Amino acid sequence: MKRVFDLSLALVAACILLLPVAIVAVCVRLTSPGPIVYWSDRVGRYNKIFKMPKFRSMRIDTPAVATHLLGNPDQYLTPIGSFLRKSSLDELPQLWSILKGDMSFVGPRPALYNQDDLIALRSAKQVDTILPGLTGWAQINGRDELPIPDKVELDVYYLRHQSFILDMRILFLTFFKVIKRDGVTH
Repeated sequence: MKRVFDLSLALVAACILLLPVAIVAVCVRLTSPGPIVYWSDRVGRYNKIFKMPKFRSMRIDTPAVATHLLGNPDQYLTPIGSFLRKSSLDELPQLWSILKGDMSFVGPRPALYNQDDLIALRSAKQVDTILPGLTGWAQINGRDELPIPDKVELDVYYLRHQSFILDMRILFLTFFKVIKRDGVTH
């Protein structure tokens, strides 16, 4: 049921968002050198690595670490990078990962391949048994501001309580979080 919902919603969203995706792609291309889309190695279900696309919001010489681990992440942002991140427009290419089956609309956000502490804690709590999501319970309860142990506890809550109703609630609340730019640090 969840996969059918993900596919249906991703196809509808892709059609509706075709023009905004094209506009963002052109803006990325015109404002900084490098590819339009950045393919990030992420940890998926059962800790399988997959390539997750995002519109590139950082310069091409940015180290491949979580943004919060960069000394001064703002120095690596492209001219429109901050806007893309705060508006979550950089996430639009992840519809591809949902269509492909690497991600769901709702689930724990996929960790970077080198976030060993997050991966280990999620594995110990069996969070790795569910597909990562475009948004999740942790994202609507703190997003970038959460320490890793707190984020994982929220992921565990989702693991234990997942349902269509909870997914709809998370999607609804995500919409308002994105509009308000709540919990976004960069």
